[in-house]
Amino acid sequence: MSSPLIRRRVHPAPLMAGFALLCSGLHVGSAEAGTDGETAANAKHHRHAGRKAHAAAHPVGQAPVEGHQATEAAPPRADGVVPARPLNGQPLDQVARSATAEEHVTVVGSRMNILHEDIGLSRMPQDVMHTAQTVNVVPKLLMEQQNVKSLDEALRNVPGITASVGEGEGGMSGDQFLIRGFQAQNDIYEDGLRDFGVYSRDSFDYDHVTVIKGPSSEVFGNGTTGGAINMVTKMPHLGNSYGGQFSGGSADYYRGTLDVNQQVGASTAVRIAAMGNENDEVGRASVYSHRWGIAPSVAFGLGRPTTLTLEYFHQTDNRIPDYGVPLLKKPGTSVSRPATAFGLNRNNWYGTQYDQDATNVDMLSAHLKHEMNSHISFYDDLRGGMYERYYSASQPGCDATCNAAYFTDPSAAMVNRRGHLGGPEPYQQNDWSVQNVFSTIAKFNTGVLRHQIIAGWDVAHIYDRRINYAFNYNGQNGTRKDLTSMVNPTNNVPDLLLGGQGQYSYDLVNIGGVGRALYKTGSATDVGAFFSDQIWFTPKFSARAGFRWDHWDSHYAANEGPAGNGVAYGQNQDTYNPTVNLMYTPDDNTMLYFNWAKSTTPLGLYVTNSSEPLKASTEGFKPETSSLYEVGAKYNAFRGRMGFTVSAFRLEKGNSLLTDPSTGNVSASSDRQRNQGFELSASGEILKNWNVIATYAYYDATTVGSLTPADVGKRIQYAPKNSATFWTTYTAGANTPWNVTFGGGLTWRQGVWLDAANTARAPSTVEWDAMISHSFLKHWKVQMNGYNLANRLNYSNLFSDRITPATGRAFLFAVSATY
Repeated sequence: MSSPLIRRRVHPAPLMAGFALLCSGLHVGSAEAGTDGETAANAKHHRHAGRKAHAAAHPVGQAPVEGHQATEAAPPRADGVVPARPLNGQPLDQVARSATAEEHVTVVGSRMNILHEDIGLSRMPQDVMHTAQTVNVVPKLLMEQQNVKSLDEALRNVPGITASVGEGEGGMSGDQFLIRGFQAQNDIYEDGLRDFGVYSRDSFDYDHVTVIKGPSSEVFGNGTTGGAINMVTKMPHLGNSYGGQFSGGSADYYRGTLDVNQQVGASTAVRIAAMGNENDEVGRASVYSHRWGIAPSVAFGLGRPTTLTLEYFHQTDNRIPDYGVPLLKKPGTSVSRPATAFGLNRNNWYGTQYDQDATNVDMLSAHLKHEMNSHISFYDDLRGGMYERYYSASQPGCDATCNAAYFTDPSAAMVNRRGHLGGPEPYQQNDWSVQNVFSTIAKFNTGVLRHQIIAGWDVAHIYDRRINYAFNYNGQNGTRKDLTSMVNPTNNVPDLLLGGQGQYSYDLVNIGGVGRALYKTGSATDVGAFFSDQIWFTPKFSARAGFRWDHWDSHYAANEGPAGNGVAYGQNQDTYNPTVNLMYTPDDNTMLYFNWAKSTTPLGLYVTNSSEPLKASTEGFKPETSSLYEVGAKYNAFRGRMGFTVSAFRLEKGNSLLTDPSTGNVSASSDRQRNQGFELSASGEILKNWNVIATYAYYDATTVGSLTPADVGKRIQYAPKNSATFWTTYTAGANTPWNVTFGGGLTWRQGVWLDAANTARAPSTVEWDAMISHSFLKHWKVQMNGYNLANRLNYSNLFSDRITPATGRAFLFAVSATY
């Protein structure tokens, strides 16, 4: 009989690992410093040649402005390096042959202008400027200035995204995001391939992050009601570069990162990114994260018609899950609010000695690109992933008795840490996945019409296996209440016993339609095919139409333990998702567009990140359906230094499924929801050395039809009416020994409702951050970041009856070197 993983805390490892990574990077950088001049010259050579060749070859009405990232010539990213996988366009060896005559070109643009960024996948080969949809980008420069350390931190720069605490038997946690108020936990992608794992993602391997707003099933497949998140990772490039950073700060925060790229031969390069991180949480007791990761990659054929990139990713994380504080309803009021709004200590944590979230993630990817000629390109992206996870989390609940006691005698208020589904059920999760996406881009003319066709297939399989564990109280029924004081919680429960595999199986959580199951197994296979054609009727006007077909085959079984013979369910569904775009580009700097798109979400889609993806009562449910109508404009100003976007949209969702937070039962509500509004953004360099990125979103999110009449006209939960982000920096004395960069910004999200009936509400978030940095000795930099400077009580993860206080005031000091 095996025992579940026991929580361990090892302080020195991440600190020592990070310091070693930094020293190693600097040592290598120093050894190679003599070649830096040649390397920089080569990088500049490719950069200028690529941009000039693209400007000459790109037709009017589609070409980006001088200096921003081209879509057909595949120039380098904003940091000046040649990417390993140019998504579309002229072979780089052709660019190199003409480079000698083109090196005089001056590159104009800004690393902060998001319109220059690529989306990061071959199925969307255009840059943000020429993509007919709302796209938010968290650029590399912004992440560096904010010292971003996770995907969650990066996405705080995107309006309309909120984080939700995973629910269900045992909970889910990990990265659980909502976009425009709609679930997106299964809509997280890395380099265009779905990341099936349930874990908290570190950002050490990110080049930039893109968020495609609105239904996008024609590109990504099933899901994407609110949109999709795509992380573009660091890839090998021609030329050598070496970097390392060490950070330390509030709440025993220690972090080291390494990023080394080495060219090997004329067309091969190796890159390795690594990270060691250890931190507690400011303003939350007993909560911490210890993690490390490594991401080596190698690219063959850089600058040639055929490029193959292989990359491996590993991340180990041992953290304490935080399910926050309960919501309370003050007598005489009708709206529940966080207990901390009524004087509860924000540091209170209601877990036990068994709470733990330990993950190991391994992913191996291959990206192949072949340019047959200037008209036809082939792409094949393949990934296999393995995800291991042990998870145990206490879920505090405050019933009517607890609520009443808090407002009369706070010391008598008792929280039930097993307040949902009979309490938390620890489990060991072992998953694996494989996905292959093949696509072709063909460019040709039929008479006076110019075409760009994108076609291919997408095949994916995901398998999930869980072993459930049970709690027991010294031989007594383990499903009894686990009470602790709301005001002064105790985290060590001596009488609470955690059984090994198969032990105390009679105390496993009893799930309706499933029973007390020891093992749970889920799997799903998705076979999809997609096709789209963009036609230029004139150099300035084009239309794009496409569709995707998916066959979804999902299965779920729960067996052994008191469940008896167990249960098994399955369903097969075929989905069709079309899209239509109209684009008008009166000049190289402007695009006006219309977008109509549909998406579907089958019930069994969430294999790895839901407690019961299928039940007898839900086996035949039709998928959720969504439609998007959007108009917008994008404009590049001041020779590419600034980019502006504006869009207005209407998103309609039908056949919405609801999950009861107390029972976990899924029901077809037949609710019809509508979110309509507009979004604005401005990004780039206002004046020399003065950068800014700002966003704003307004959402009118409403339930327009429901079997529960009282919910009609209520706001959709988790969708803020107003949200905005702002960040700006200025460098004084640039390129001088006394240079200093300083800046800061604001993140604002209006309060949101936490349930469909609008009876529970999360307060607004207002966070002021700042930074200051100084570069010296050409390659070194010191930086100080301050977060939540006003020490405001904000909230991060949200759910229907509890909420997690966000990080309090914190400071982080960093020293880095790049060669």
